[in-house]
Amino acid sequence: MRAQTSHAKKLAVAAALAALVAAGLSLPLAGSASAAPTLKDDFNGDGYADLAVGVPDATVSGEARAGYVNVVWGGPKGLGDAGSTTLSQATAGIPGHPEAADLFGARVAAADVDGDGHADLLIGAPSESLTDRAYDEQGTLTVVFGSPSGFRKTAVLAAKGAGEAERLGGLFVTGDYDHDGDVDLAIGTSGEEGGALLYRPGPLASPAPTTLLDGYDFGGANDLATGDFDGDGTDDVAVTWSGMELYGTGVWSWSGGEAAETWRTGDYAASLAVGDLNGDGADDLVLGQRHDNPEADVPSPCPDESSGAVLVRFSAGGLKGGSDTCLSQSSAGVPGTAEPGDAWGNAVAVGDLDGDGAPELLVGAPGEAVGSLKSAGSVTVLKGTAQGPVAGGITYTQNSQGVPGTAEAGDRFGAAVTTGRHHPGGGADLAAGAPDENTGTGGVWYLPTTDDAYPVGARALTPSSLGLSGAKGYGTELGR
Repeated sequence: MRAQTSHAKKLAVAAALAALVAAGLSLPLAGSASAAPTLKDDFNGDGYADLAVGVPDATVSGEARAGYVNVVWGGPKGLGDAGSTTLSQATAGIPGHPEAADLFGARVAAADVDGDGHADLLIGAPSESLTDRAYDEQGTLTVVFGSPSGFRKTAVLAAKGAGEAERLGGLFVTGDYDHDGDVDLAIGTSGEEGGALLYRPGPLASPAPTTLLDGYDFGGANDLATGDFDGDGTDDVAVTWSGMELYGTGVWSWSGGEAAETWRTGDYAASLAVGDLNGDGADDLVLGQRHDNPEADVPSPCPDESSGAVLVRFSAGGLKGGSDTCLSQSSAGVPGTAEPGDAWGNAVAVGDLDGDGAPELLVGAPGEAVGSLKSAGSVTVLKGTAQGPVAGGITYTQNSQGVPGTAEAGDRFGAAVTTGRHHPGGGADLAAGAPDENTGTGGVWYLPTTDDAYPVGARALTPSSLGLSGAKGYGTELGR
């Protein structure tokens, strides 16, 4: 962490933000909604969401890039006040042992796998070798079980890669896709000559075979997301992929135990997010840092921008009959200026920050310059309305009022974004990763929802402040 910006600079930033406040665009603000947003990631059942931070490049037991996961506990005062715990393959009860370049923690997610009311932590290690050959990368996916006292000292391998370069565990999401009450897995893999979308039905108590849904020659899936896109009360999975002459985004749905692709577009993205952005009871799909399919015959509704753009596909009884909205820093009401390399939308998330029932859209731009500081990074929060997140917004950097630290070249603030109700209040809180902060050690910025116009009580969660060792790239992967 470095010193704060000068007083004059702070006043200038405050004036700019105050103009947005006056226009009714200040975020986040606590709302008056009586119902709290749905909790996620509450591993110890105390009523506060916890934050899982995957640190796959961390050194564990002397093994470089063996990786670990650091879970920061939520509480009455938010993240960073109740401490944290670290899980790795050196932790008692977790299968395997730390090896160089396992990348344990490359992907982390939460789901109540065993139905006990506590979230369980799913951890991917895509470069784990399951043979005596160190260069094999079959990959694994481990479930660590939550409990009132924290994590149990028991864990299971829920999935294992088969091919020597399958790299299972680098990309996955959870949902009850086949509607039987068990948590299932949708898994993206990437091998030497191509990748695949796999389905692994629950229960997840032990390894089980996967089913191939789709394959991508000389490419692979970029991201996955779970949502109810047709409003029928059941989970679907969205996947975006790219490769050699293969690009697109699609949705897979299950009926009668069988899976089928129910929607597809030629546009593809770096990241996906899901939420009911227009309040019609069905989830909409957000394509972050989307791109045109160069092979498509039908032009994209969203022009390709070198600075990055976000495509929102609104559902209308399903995505197939829906409509599109394209957002970028060239759009009216969106703060900032579109510049090549901003990577606007490289990370996206959806959450109701002000508690009014209309979720906000969070857009990370890790390549954004702050003044002359290249790739210092930013996060833009676009205010939710009944028509979607198009009414305007506010952008946070490490130079914004109330945000700890100072923007520096190469920090990549906004490389990962997520939301969760980590402290008491009507709305969700924002967390943003800056994996290259402090010469690559990294950090996560916690911006709690308050009744103030600025993020009062914001904290920088860094390996130093949390007492962690061996960290590198902290903030690269945030739980979802």
